[in-house]
Amino acid sequence: MTLTPLQTLAIIAAVAAGTQLTRWLPFCLFPENRQPPAVVLYLGRVLPPAMMGLLVVYCLKDVAWTAAPHGLPELLAIAAVALVHVWKGNVLLSIAGGTVLYMVLVQAVFA
Repeated sequence: MTLTPLQTLAIIAAVAAGTQLTRWLPFCLFPENRQPPAVVLYLGRVLPPAMMGLLVVYCLKDVAWTAAPHGLPELLAIAAVALVHVWKGNVLLSIAGGTVLYMVLVQAVFA
């Protein structure tokens, strides 16, 4: 299906407006001089670890635990992410290191 230039422009405008709305709305609803509601503070505290846990479970959902290599590359990569994070405290470095290790393990070691 080919879109007309007007349809393409309308889609781009709608996406841009939606993105801007989600970026600016929190600042309008919760100005800097006011304390946010308790539920917002609670969600800001519990959602990041919950999302990380969800991503770990999602990444492990298709691992064949009963067949070789029995999830060893995944478990080693998870351990590396945890160790690098405890060591350096940098989320991006932890994720990048674990990803690189996992790719090396599945492409070269357990291939």
